[in-house]
Amino acid sequence: MSDTYSPAEAAERSGFSLDTLRYYERIGLLPPITRTSTGHRRFSERDLEWLGMLRCLRDTGMTIAQLRCYAEQARAGEGTIPDRLALLVEHAARVEGHIARLREQQERLRRKIDWYSAMAPAATAPSVRPTASVGTATGNGDEHEHEAPGQPASGAPVRTSPRRTPVRAGERG
Repeated sequence: MSDTYSPAEAAERSGFSLDTLRYYERIGLLPPITRTSTGHRRFSERDLEWLGMLRCLRDTGMTIAQLRCYAEQARAGEGTIPDRLALLVEHAARVEGHIARLREQQERLRRKIDWYSAMAPAATAPSVRPTASVGTATGNGDEHEHEAPGQPASGAPVRTSPRRTPVRAGERG
């Protein structure tokens, strides 16, 4: 196994594009990257570990500004550990809130799939069903939600008047 990795290898291992690696280096999210005598960048195992942390934080919604703050604090040393801890605790709380909202939306999707499954004729109903229901959401009344304006919960069409187009002076309607 190599002690260092090319930018392409670092990109593949981290899940970031080459452009993102260059950008992160330029804005200071990465420590100075070692270069060969010919000027080619080489990423260390430690660089890849740091990229893994950045990947985790980006994938969970941390902004570039927050990443920069975290990187600056990390470079500043052990004296910033309480600040880094606070930043990560706040971020984790935001992630938990986001997950809770996603679970609520997942439950709403599940209810809608159930509704469609009940409404679809058995012969044409697809056998698609989420494999697991995560969390519970209280009913919000959408069990009988209209599918579209003018469409009752029963599925029977509602008769609407034709749309009228304004007639300009001198034209016939």
